[in-house]
Amino acid sequence: MTTMGNSPGHSSREPARLRRFLREYRAFAVFLLLMLGFRSAWADWVYVPSGSMNPTILEGDRLLVNKHVYGLRVPFTLIHLTRGADPKRGDIIVFDSPVNGTSLVKRVIAVPGDTVSLDQERLSVNGTPAAYASGDPRELRTLLRATRADHPRVLEESGDGPAHAILLLPDRWAPSTFGPIRVPRGMYFVLGDNRDNSADSRYIGLVPRRNIVGRATRVVVSLDPDRYDLPRSGRLFSSLY
Repeated sequence: MTTMGNSPGHSSREPARLRRFLREYRAFAVFLLLMLGFRSAWADWVYVPSGSMNPTILEGDRLLVNKHVYGLRVPFTLIHLTRGADPKRGDIIVFDSPVNGTSLVKRVIAVPGDTVSLDQERLSVNGTPAAYASGDPRELRTLLRATRADHPRVLEESGDGPAHAILLLPDRWAPSTFGPIRVPRGMYFVLGDNRDNSADSRYIGLVPRRNIVGRATRVVVSLDPDRYDLPRSGRLFSSLY
């Protein structure tokens, strides 16, 4: 009876095929690794699925994120190699939620050492209340139909940070009064511009410095969920500040 098995010629061809495969795809593998490392540590874009930053950021926006401005990190980790700049009041940051690690986009309201409070939607930082004025009503037309059904109001908020638009939804309940609280070292207090529909520091607590991934700078492209994800006009490469 003859025993069947691999012939010597067959076994010798397998390592040769593997070496040839590695030679052919080595350059692609290096390129892929470098690209992923660049996106992880230097710059990337993020998709925004929610309206927590309305009217500044809309559902369907793709944001360009500067990931090295707050310090260069080891790719795929939160370990910083350089210190970088510290987030400032008014910065729109991308960070990993301290509750469950979900990637979130919010605005920095208070930095370490600040005292922050909210009294019936009126923000105060270090004892100075923010000023409010009527916002641009044209921004209401950019909101999704479901948000417009909540009878939103646009206001311009100005204080210690740069002036920016916020959204109030009278038909929704959200914590409109809290504090005052003092922000400890290494932590940041963040809010969504959509004050009545945002899972921010009122719910998830303060954000540790090491959880901050980068600074969102502009909208790369915006796709409208209300119009079968067709591109929105006027938002291509538009600045967030």
